[in-house]
Amino acid sequence: MTTSTPSFTSRRERRLWLCALAVVVAIYSTLGLAGSLAEMLREHNLLPAAVLVLMLATVAAIVGSGLKGRPGRREIWVALGVTAVYAMAVVRMGGTMEERTHLFEYGIVAVLIYQALSERARNGRRVPAPAVLALVAAVALGWLDEGIQALIPNRVYDNFDVVRNSVAAAAGIAGSAVVGRVNAALDRRRAG
Repeated sequence: MTTSTPSFTSRRERRLWLCALAVVVAIYSTLGLAGSLAEMLREHNLLPAAVLVLMLATVAAIVGSGLKGRPGRREIWVALGVTAVYAMAVVRMGGTMEERTHLFEYGIVAVLIYQALSERARNGRRVPAPAVLALVAAVALGWLDEGIQALIPNRVYDNFDVVRNSVAAAAGIAGSAVVGRVNAALDRRRAG
């Protein structure tokens, strides 16, 4: 009799994969409504607030992914640094407010995938280059997003959006990796 290997190595890994799936489903399910939703938010002058909420959710995903306990002073400074980088990206990025949401959507997806793959590797499964695999997966999902938009009336396939999704994914993974390394260094410093 053969024993089957569980699909997930931990509850945390399972939760991360389910969260990634939920975010992707949320993104894809709103593709047809995105224009109407953006227009409604713009009419009520809520679009900047929605972008701010998305930015803060992305920063929370990045910073929260590397925390193991209650954040200390240094972790708070790292969180503020990541927030400042994202805020400057939003301010300096050209295009419409809607286009700026790409900075967050696939940033969150990439962080969740990266953390799920990293958790899997920490628990003894072979996962070569979790950051690279997460980036490839997030870029593929962002590209599929654009492909789906090509099929929806009043939406278009946009190569610049593919690039924006890719940059957002890379930034999210890089931020998550930096936070993880800072926390690991702080743990070593506290222990020794």
